[in-house]
Amino acid sequence: MAQVAFLFPGQGSQYVGMGQDLYEAEAGAREFFKMAEETTGLPLTRLCFSGPMEELTQTVNLQPAITVVNLCLFRALRAAGVTPQAVCGHSLGEYSALYATGVLSAADTLAAVQQRGRLMQREAERHPGTMAAVIGVPPEKLQALLAPLCQEGPLALANFNTPEQTVISGSAELVAQAGNLAKAAGGRVVPLKVSGAWHSPLMAGAYQDFADFLSSCRFMAPNLPIYLNATAAPETDPKRLQQAMSRQLTSPVRWADLILNLKAAGVDTWVEVGPKEVLKGLVRKILPQPGENFFNVGNLESLERFLATWRG
Repeated sequence: MAQVAFLFPGQGSQYVGMGQDLYEAEAGAREFFKMAEETTGLPLTRLCFSGPMEELTQTVNLQPAITVVNLCLFRALRAAGVTPQAVCGHSLGEYSALYATGVLSAADTLAAVQQRGRLMQREAERHPGTMAAVIGVPPEKLQALLAPLCQEGPLALANFNTPEQTVISGSAELVAQAGNLAKAAGGRVVPLKVSGAWHSPLMAGAYQDFADFLSSCRFMAPNLPIYLNATAAPETDPKRLQQAMSRQLTSPVRWADLILNLKAAGVDTWVEVGPKEVLKGLVRKILPQPGENFFNVGNLESLERFLATWRG
C-alpha cells in the first residue's frame, strides 16, 4: 500500500489566477475563501485571481494568499478520501501542514501567517537584506567556507534545499561576498527575487513579537506525523511545535534532510499540495532515482487527474 506524504509549498509558488478554477467549481472553496477574507481583512479572491502580481507578492498579502489556496486544495483531497501518512511544508508551507494535521484551526493558521507576513515585512524594511541560491557546492563545504563570514555580520545558510542547492541570506554586502567565495569554489550563484533576508539574523527582531502572538493561538497535538523544517524530524508536542514556529523565522529550512527522513520512514508517494511544482523539482534532486510517484495538486485539473490515478 502506498505511503503518502503531502508537501505544502511556500513563497515563490504564487501566480495570478491560483485557486480560481477550484473556487468557481467548489462551494466549499468559496466558503473557505470567504472565511479567510473575514479572518484577515484582505481581498484574497482579488489578489489570488486578478493580482496584480506586484500587490500579490507583497509579503503581507502573499503569505495568506498562498496559504488559503494550499488549504482549499488540501480540503478537496480530504473530501475525496485521500489521507496522507505524513505531512510537511517548505517554510511558509509549514503552516499549511499545521492545519492539515489538526495542530491549528483554519482561523488561527490564517491569522498566524498574516502576522508572520507583517512582522517579516517590518523587519525587512528596518534591516534590508537579500538572498541567493548557491548551486554546485556541497552544503558541508559551503558551511565551512562561509563560517568566518557569518561571524562578521548578518549572514546565514537559510535553506538546505537539495544536496546541490543551498540558499544564503543576509545583508546585501555579505551575500555578495559569500557569492564570490562560492563562485571561487566552483559554484553558481543565482540572486533571488525576495523582499527580505528570510531565515537570517536580520529577522531576529520579529521573534519575540511573533512568539507572543502565537501564544494566543491554540496548538493541538498533531493527528498525523508532521516533519519540521528546523529539525527535519517529526514533532508531536504542541508546546514544542509552537516554539519551533517562532524560531523558524531565523532558523534554516533543512529540506533535503527532511525529505530523506520521510523516505527512510517509508514514504513512496509524494503529493505537492499547492500552486506550481517547485517542491517537485527539489525532491527529484534529493531523490534522483526515486522509484516512487510524485504528483502535483495545484488546480482543479491536476486534482481531478490525481484522483483518477489514485482511484484507478
